[in-house]
Amino acid sequence: MNGIKVDRFAASPTGERTYKSVSVAVVQAEVSPTLSAGLEKTASLAREAAKGGAQIIVFPETWLPGYPAWLDVSRDANLWNHPAVKTVFERHAAESVDVDGEDGAALSRLAAEVGAVLVIGVVERVSRGIGKGTLFNSLLIYSSDGQLLNHHRKLMPTYTERLMWGQGDTAGLSAVDTPVARIGGLICWEHWMPLARQALHNSGEDIHAAVWPSLSDTHHLASRHYAFEGRCFVLAAGSLMRASSLPKELESHPDYVRNSDAWVLRGGSAIIGPDGSYIVEPVYENEMILTATLDLGAAAREHMALDVAGHYSRPDCFDFRVMRSGREIRGTTE
Repeated sequence: MNGIKVDRFAASPTGERTYKSVSVAVVQAEVSPTLSAGLEKTASLAREAAKGGAQIIVFPETWLPGYPAWLDVSRDANLWNHPAVKTVFERHAAESVDVDGEDGAALSRLAAEVGAVLVIGVVERVSRGIGKGTLFNSLLIYSSDGQLLNHHRKLMPTYTERLMWGQGDTAGLSAVDTPVARIGGLICWEHWMPLARQALHNSGEDIHAAVWPSLSDTHHLASRHYAFEGRCFVLAAGSLMRASSLPKELESHPDYVRNSDAWVLRGGSAIIGPDGSYIVEPVYENEMILTATLDLGAAAREHMALDVAGHYSRPDCFDFRVMRSGREIRGTTE
């Protein structure tokens, strides 16, 4: 247990119990060329979001050190023993995040400094012990006091990602209590894994972070469906990346990359309500911090019609269980 008790209710002059409002921010920006530059940019953007009143700040999938989009748009990316690809992988690994080392400590300090819940996607590098050298696509949730509340590793790398990252586990497949709301998250195509979604629904999210490299129409379909199905708010976060940021060692395919200024990742971030409608419409090809004030009572109202973890789940007909892995996660509620 992380020791945090979420209080969803606000004081009322009449004594009537009313739900709180929570201020949130989704950061959409261009990825940085190095981890050190990325950490500096993360700090700057988090401070800006917190200065605007954000209590929860969400960054996209693999924001640090950036999504390996070259897997999908560069020639020869999957050739066996290709020296250029191995060089790119070496750099990708070197710039990845050591969650238990100084990189993770820097993110912890940042969350405490800005006094907001920080949800951030990283490429995680295992730097010691069993699995040393393996990379994971991970989602980290830090409390406003800097405590690492949850550390989720993407269950199944998608398609070409399997060349880069190991398979994750269920140790962090849960929402966690924070001072302002109960928060969970999934990474990219995990939103098309019905049982992963159900595990998060069962853990009782108020707010869900849906992190993506960038969002296409189908990614928005998945994000909006998640909000409607889970009766929760969804903060959908995507990055920006130009072709000029692709590895110089690899040749871009002309069918996918027209010129160096072309967008490889277009953003598409949005904020979605528990009825599946947009609170903040998708934004493409533009750096900005999307903000909104969320009425937690809206989620309670939507549960009247549908609650896939409660009165609509029919546990007398269906049996659902998550095979919890043994990886220790500091502060998890599970």
